[in-house]
Amino acid sequence: MNYDSSMSGTLKRRLALAVVAGVGATLIVSAGPAAAGGVPHIRGGETVPVYSYENAVRESVWVQTPLDNDEDGVPDKVAVDIVRPRETADRRLKVPVILEGSPYYSCCGRGNESERKQYDANGTIVKQPLYYDNYFVPRGYAFVAADLAGTGRSTGCMDVGGREEVLSAKAVVDWLNGRAKATYADGTPAVATGWTNGRTGMIGKSWDGSVANGVAATGVEGLETIVPISAISSWYDYQRYNGVLRVEDYPEYLFSYVNGRPASACAATVSRLDEGSDDATGDYNAYWAERNFRPDARKVHASVFIAHGLNDTNVTTDQFAQWWARLGVPKKMWLSQAGHVDPFDLRRADWVDTLHRWFDRYLQGLRNGIDREPAVSIETTPGNWVNERSWPAARATSQRITLGNGDGTTGTLGGGSGRAVRTWTDAPDLDEATAVASPATAVPGRAAFLSAPLTQEVRVSGTPSVTLRVRVDKPTTELTARLVDYGTATRVNYLARGEGITTLPTESCWGAATAADDACYRDTAPSLVTADHAILTRGWKDAAHHVSLRFTTPLRPDRWYTVTVPMQATDQRLAAGHVLGLILQASDNEYSTPQSTGATIDLDLRGSSLTLPLVGRLPKPGAVAPAVTTAPVPRTFAPPRFDPLVP
Repeated sequence: MNYDSSMSGTLKRRLALAVVAGVGATLIVSAGPAAAGGVPHIRGGETVPVYSYENAVRESVWVQTPLDNDEDGVPDKVAVDIVRPRETADRRLKVPVILEGSPYYSCCGRGNESERKQYDANGTIVKQPLYYDNYFVPRGYAFVAADLAGTGRSTGCMDVGGREEVLSAKAVVDWLNGRAKATYADGTPAVATGWTNGRTGMIGKSWDGSVANGVAATGVEGLETIVPISAISSWYDYQRYNGVLRVEDYPEYLFSYVNGRPASACAATVSRLDEGSDDATGDYNAYWAERNFRPDARKVHASVFIAHGLNDTNVTTDQFAQWWARLGVPKKMWLSQAGHVDPFDLRRADWVDTLHRWFDRYLQGLRNGIDREPAVSIETTPGNWVNERSWPAARATSQRITLGNGDGTTGTLGGGSGRAVRTWTDAPDLDEATAVASPATAVPGRAAFLSAPLTQEVRVSGTPSVTLRVRVDKPTTELTARLVDYGTATRVNYLARGEGITTLPTESCWGAATAADDACYRDTAPSLVTADHAILTRGWKDAAHHVSLRFTTPLRPDRWYTVTVPMQATDQRLAAGHVLGLILQASDNEYSTPQSTGATIDLDLRGSSLTLPLVGRLPKPGAVAPAVTTAPVPRTFAPPRFDPLVP
């Protein structure tokens, strides 16, 4: 890959010490003279690997939570597996903690290789998934992996983003700070304050990162930083698209996917998931409000380091964008062109180095300057990253673009509409590849609008939306909008099974090793495709929710309504000579479960427009849209509405 800066001397030294490609062990090299203040793992403003990983303390405790949602009369307990340096305990040095709370440790595994926790015959943890313990424990951190309530070895019942889930992870932070009780397997008390200073950082991808967001939103004392990767900030927006149902019975499915308890223990919880999520209406209600962390962003005092794929069709991009916009704390963000992919599998050396420096700054208190560097790193084209001070782009302006009539079949972006009306009937079997291909031809079930060929590069940075003035012959219809870049380019192939990466047979190692845990992971390479068009972003809305997401307002067939369809946040550059397209449909059978009413939609172009956060401007449109022809680009894996919240 090409990066916008050369490899630092610090990073080169770390790679020389910590990475042995293709070998199942990693060397620990002496760090030199004792550090000032008697802290052996701090040298020259950074933590260094001086402690034995093989000889680390490995133990399990059960932390008591404040809830009893399995209703057995006993407070629910969270199983917590710990790896911490023995030498710091012997010297009575207290270390900070890196915590990952996950429902995946037993059922499904973590990371690109789906690693699970492993125990010896005595029940002692011998392998933690991922490299966090291998890399950070020798550097003076403890790593703590908590089975969320109702999963793994924990009691309670998983409530899929709800209070039980969040408070079970919060209880671990409380225990680390002496505010909650825990016991060992034999029932004797377990106390953490003898070996940790309580300074905790949470990390995790997907569901795990979502938990980190939720715990941070409680404002819990002792949580100093979080690193949410491809994470949820509103579970409503994960399972609903502005009133559009993503998939039926999804909370119950996610529960069953990770559940570690007997069915009888959690029947009441499953019933509450079914009733509260309210598939019948798609309304935002108290159930979803409990699972929306964004209003409590003001309570967050932990620093936040976000990583997300701009083409993530599982945890879509509004999850990071709306969270980022509300945070008033030190924050940093990486945005890649991939889908639901961990940056460890995209930009491995830079990611580990940056994560190391981030934790050193906010958990060890080392003034290493990372908080003064540009806050945002964005992949603009495959393998090319740029650093910026803020996001969205500082020069992006909100521009309203009219929908012109064009030739009466294909409209224009910009230009006059006259009294033109576009009419189409919902075609629930119209797939995305067909809908966006060949925009200059008539396709039943869609309406297409094209810009003139770009005279210079433009950048879409932020959250687009389309406002539609519609008349519908049914009480409601779903509305779908897609923004498309028409023009040949090599792009990250996020629609392939690896969502932008290909896993290679070689390995690299990222930390110290034991016989049971070698810290070595399969290398990856970018998965690229050269195509004549690509979808930049998508948006959906149930038209009956045009007044509020909290209730439906059925449409009357004799009235015109203004419905705004927000699209997912994005940051994309369109090259000179390319054409920007807007494709409108009704229901979408790939990214949602269509609740098709068979509606016929009239679209009044005079009252409709596209709003784009643009750096640059679209060229003045011609009288008709340019003649753009394309070939369909079919996806190569299962539609994302059927995927679980994958690890």
